[in-house]
Amino acid sequence: MIVVAGEALIDLVPQGTGALAALRPALGGGPYNTAVALGRLGSPTAFCSRVSHDAFGEALLDGLRAAGVDVTAVQRGPEPTTLAVATIGAGGSAAYSFYVEGTADRLFSAPSALPAGTRAVSFGTCSLVLEPGASAYEELMRTAAAQGLFTALDPNIRPGLIPDADAYRARFKSWLPSVTLLKLSEEDALWLGGTPQEWLAAGPSAVVITHGGDGLTAFTADGGVHPVPGEAVDVVDTIGAGDTVNAALLHGLAARDALSPAALAALGPDGWQELLRFAARAAAVTCSRAGAEPPYARELED
Repeated sequence: MIVVAGEALIDLVPQGTGALAALRPALGGGPYNTAVALGRLGSPTAFCSRVSHDAFGEALLDGLRAAGVDVTAVQRGPEPTTLAVATIGAGGSAAYSFYVEGTADRLFSAPSALPAGTRAVSFGTCSLVLEPGASAYEELMRTAAAQGLFTALDPNIRPGLIPDADAYRARFKSWLPSVTLLKLSEEDALWLGGTPQEWLAAGPSAVVITHGGDGLTAFTADGGVHPVPGEAVDVVDTIGAGDTVNAALLHGLAARDALSPAALAALGPDGWQELLRFAARAAAVTCSRAGAEPPYARELED
């Protein structure tokens, strides 16, 4: 079982140009997208979050169930669902503004236990920024690591949500001893101001950096550098592409029984190439259609 911990929200995606273009609601949130992608790929997955009782919250849970994701660890609350208004750039890249005050996911509390059979826990995005929930997710991350579970982190930086950049960067560094796999985009890496080598020295067994359409690169604790190119695709938008990479990496590692630091070290160049190419192919499918619509396993079969 892979547990994904973090927010679920509604993306409001413009259906035309201009400030007053019609907005289409879509299920979203980095952790939510990761959980759905894992479910569609066929990995046993559970979602750990706090979701509103409102209509958007019900739709979010329906989306998880449709992907085969276990929602028994989801907490509920009467507060509204977080909203993210997307702006799509000329190349399909997405930027967001958020409506987060008083929303349900901010009141997440760390569970007393994770679902039975949990092998890995994935964290990231807004849930590690917005208090008081951020401290609860951080507590869960440290507890999972102390229990010897595989932990994955995608900071997925949203600068508009971070009131004190230096404080967040310091907090990010404090998480690294509790992280097995760190995945981030080039833009995240630039904003954080570190290097893969510095992050590896702080704790993770591997760091994966995505380069948009140019592919992704894995850096490993033994000094290995494993780049793969991107998959050519007609990009509709990039919403959910990074989350799909997260899911594909975790799914591929689980399929190889490689959800441990020792197993990551044993992958070798061929194993990393195969894993990263699978992640690039999965992300390309997501980019080929509107919104966060990750692929099903059958769509990635050779």
